[in-house]
Amino acid sequence: MRAIQVEQFGQPDVLTVREVPEPRPGIGEVLVRIRAAGVNPVETYIRAGQYASLPSLPYIPGSDGAGDVLALGSGVTGIRVGDRVWVQGTGTYAEMAVVAAGRVHPLPDGVSYEAGAALGVPYVTAYRALFIAGRAVPGDDVLVHGASGGVGIAALQLARMGGLRTVGTASTEEGRALVRDQGAAAAGHHDYGELMAFTTGRGFDVIVEMAAHASLGRVLPLAAAGGRIAVVGSRGPVEITPRDLMGREASLVGVMAGYTTAEETGRIARLLYDGLQAGTLRPHVSRRFPLSEAPTAHRAVMEPGARGKIVLLPDA
Repeated sequence: MRAIQVEQFGQPDVLTVREVPEPRPGIGEVLVRIRAAGVNPVETYIRAGQYASLPSLPYIPGSDGAGDVLALGSGVTGIRVGDRVWVQGTGTYAEMAVVAAGRVHPLPDGVSYEAGAALGVPYVTAYRALFIAGRAVPGDDVLVHGASGGVGIAALQLARMGGLRTVGTASTEEGRALVRDQGAAAAGHHDYGELMAFTTGRGFDVIVEMAAHASLGRVLPLAAAGGRIAVVGSRGPVEITPRDLMGREASLVGVMAGYTTAEETGRIARLLYDGLQAGTLRPHVSRRFPLSEAPTAHRAVMEPGARGKIVLLPDA
């Protein structure tokens, strides 16, 4: 089968198409034909060798995707050959991938594979940021700081489902239009006085921060008393003023989808299935690349002004 293989860490050009043996599912595993694979910033950090936990070389990148079940390993129940699924797993930049059964979830009829490939990292991360790290409850005011990317759009949609009032930011008018379209009560630029005015000076109960290296120090004063700031992304160090937390008894917490427990995964997957089926959740795919253009996709996902999810199409 064709797959992207990384033989050394480095720039996007280390992502090369190779013919590799077809994988076989082991005990508790599922073989999935990948119809679309998500592209996420975390995969660029791993590819560059700049992540806390790195795979052994060579490796096939990819953290999420969607497709059809081809085969089941022993001990797998509740999944059938031919099922349409979305997956959370490694090695999805390929025509086929083996995934642990607990990370294979049903994809409703009528929901595209591309949309399914936009679920694993963005929606699980957004759920953790809002409801686990952020402890959001109905009626809370939420700021999604950097809301036009994959995780940001997921956060806006999940917040709407959860009865939260959201404000989202984006750096371009096109991005702000997308934020409004996704259900935000207001869409703003990164103007911090204007953002505080949306809450009539009270501050936000939950802040989801997408680029802490650039703006964490400036969003901390936007937290309400007892506010929770959930950090989803950062590309470097940042300086903050601890008194901005102390004076509000606010809390600052990091978010990583990889810490999601099996119980949480099942709960999130059921919620996503219901939301997809009802049309409440609508993953927004902005750009599509064939598998061979993975280097271009890695450059694109790190460009400013993100507008939804980027996916790779192995069949293209």
